[in-house]
Amino acid sequence: IPRRHIMCGLVGPDIWNAPAQASHTVVIANTLARCVNRFTNKVQKSFSVKAKGRIMIGAIIGDIVGSVYEFDNIKTKDFPFFGPRQDANANYTDNGRPTGECFFTDDTVLTIAVADWLLDGGDLAERLVAYGRKYPHLSYGGMFGRWLRGGSREPYNSWGNGSAMRVSAVAWVATDEAEVMALAKSSAEVTHNHPEGVKGAQATALAVWMALQGTPPEDIRAAITERFGYDLTESVDSIRTWYRFDESCEGTVPQAIICALGAMNFEDAIRNAISIGG
Repeated sequence: IPRRHIMCGLVGPDIWNAPAQASHTVVIANTLARCVNRFTNKVQKSFSVKAKGRIMIGAIIGDIVGSVYEFDNIKTKDFPFFGPRQDANANYTDNGRPTGECFFTDDTVLTIAVADWLLDGGDLAERLVAYGRKYPHLSYGGMFGRWLRGGSREPYNSWGNGSAMRVSAVAWVATDEAEVMALAKSSAEVTHNHPEGVKGAQATALAVWMALQGTPPEDIRAAITERFGYDLTESVDSIRTWYRFDESCEGTVPQAIICALGAMNFEDAIRNAISIGG
């Protein structure tokens, strides 16, 4: 589900020049600008403010562009960026967008929730609940939705890719690989405490962090394969021939990273991810 969202953290566009062709982009961009400003006042790092913002805007744009294809997949890179979707299915009513208009999803909301937690600390579970209940009508996963509406804040052993879709802001804060791994684990295990759920979040965060360091794509590929055992050798064109909808970290994170590392630019990364379907 969040494949387009996961990989866009690696190759975000310039925060100040990001297109705003959907009204939702403007709302989220304004929220992000405030987050970036607050973050800059709290943490001193070698990355520029612009680089920090690119991580978040990249993930959010990927979410918005791919929103109308999430449950009604395509197998082509030829589609209008930011929509509207030309062949919108009249029966596709998820989030109230049957006309093909793009929108932000739960992936964006929970990514910002994690960023907020990284900024101010506190209880991440309560932060996720606060953001989720503020936007209750989005397409949260079934287990997360029940957790969100229920009273228990215990994790539910999920191996789903929700842990990976919300993790990209960890690369803002981490100063080394050990901190990437620790923060990604903490961000995942409040809900996704299954080993595969934690692993997917860690692999995504580490790939984003390495990209920020200027690590060449092939070195990122080798490092993620060695540490996590993901097979990143398949091409985007090959994946497109067989790939189907998958909610697991194991079945989405490797493909997301392949789509990013094999892209010519930011837009191409999004088109790669949407085009493989699922």
